[in-house]
Amino acid sequence: MDYADLDPETKALCEATIGAPFEVSRCVGHGFLENVYRKSLLGELEDRGVPVEEEVPFSIRFKTRTVGTYFADIVVGRRVIVELKVAEAFADAHVGQVLNYLRVSGLRVGLLFNFGLPKVAFRRVIL
Repeated sequence: MDYADLDPETKALCEATIGAPFEVSRCVGHGFLENVYRKSLLGELEDRGVPVEEEVPFSIRFKTRTVGTYFADIVVGRRVIVELKVAEAFADAHVGQVLNYLRVSGLRVGLLFNFGLPKVAFRRVIL
C-alpha cells in the first residue's frame, strides 16, 4: 500500500500529526529522553484538537494464544500509530519495529519521529 491509497480521514490525521513534533522540537530542543518528547507531543496534539491516546494496549498473539501485550506510545484517531525515538539516525530496526506494531494492531499507517537530532526527522510507515 502507498500513502496515496490511504483513506482521506487517515491522511488528514497523518497531516495533522506531522506538524506537531516540529513544534515540540522547536520549543524543547534535542537531547532529552523519549518521555519528555512523548508528553510534549501529547500536549501539542491535544492543543491542536487532534484525537490522541497514550499507551494504547494491543494483544500479541501466537496462533490461538495471547502471549503478550504491546503498548503503543501514541495512537492518533484510532488509526495512526506514532512511535518516538531519540537516536543518532533512523535504523532499519526502527522501521521494522513499527511494521510489527502495525501488524499487531491491525492499523495501516505509522509515523516514526526521531528527536535525537537538532531538527526532528520523520518517516511514514505504511503496511
